[in-house]
Amino acid sequence: MKLKYILPVLFIALFTTACSEDDTNFDTPIVNEVEGLNKVQELTNSTHTIELFNASGRFYTGYNAISVRIKDNTTNNYVENASISWMPVMQMPTMQHSCPNANPTKEPGKNTVYKGNIIYQMAFTDGTGWSLTVNYTIDNVDYSATSDITVMQNEDQNVSSFVGSDDKRYVVAMVAPTNPIIGNNELVLGVYEMENMMSFPAVQNYSLSLDPRMPGMGNHSSPNNTNLTYNSSDNLYHANLTLTMTGYWVLNLKLMDGQGEILKGENVTEDNIQSSLYLELEF
Repeated sequence: MKLKYILPVLFIALFTTACSEDDTNFDTPIVNEVEGLNKVQELTNSTHTIELFNASGRFYTGYNAISVRIKDNTTNNYVENASISWMPVMQMPTMQHSCPNANPTKEPGKNTVYKGNIIYQMAFTDGTGWSLTVNYTIDNVDYSATSDITVMQNEDQNVSSFVGSDDKRYVVAMVAPTNPIIGNNELVLGVYEMENMMSFPAVQNYSLSLDPRMPGMGNHSSPNNTNLTYNSSDNLYHANLTLTMTGYWVLNLKLMDGQGEILKGENVTEDNIQSSLYLELEF
């Protein structure tokens, strides 16, 4: 056979072999569905390990967004189809109570991660006192895991628990901003009523007035703020919050029911420099 016919045949053989090897060694990248999160704690039973994640790696008073994964202890695979509920409980010297929370549901775009939230309205100084029970169902089989958890006091007051003028107990918690900036921020608050010691449903169709102040700077306010109104899509209250500089801010609030009756809080005046209902923010 002449050389000009041999060379193309060799080239085709080499090219085919190279393509075959590339196809054989091709690896599908493994996606880390909890990338950017830190593990807070694990709860275990004989069948599964429940992993809890959030941004900081710790639980604090106030609003905690929590991501959850369930690992099969036999296969080390993560469960993709589960129904999850949980019950946080604080043990006081003479009684116990829960707190506002939303059960985990599958996070959009992820296969093994479920996301919910818990709003711890108080904590002991050493972080003890709270426990968490996770109940879940996989393939029509019910499971449960319980563990003590550590909840530390946030440096700023990002949650307030109080009795309103209607003699009902409420919890108001800051959901956002988590990373405030100079300028316009979306302020998001949750408002909850203590129905009983273990039930804290979200309050709908109330309103909150907003008056942000800087106590260390003559108690000045800022422009273009709006009052908080209820959004039925997420059961939370939204407003525009303008922060004109970094530092310590007090968000003075008034909570009003559906008829406009003030349940908690007062106007800020020269004689009254802070509302009795407030949250703190520092950045």
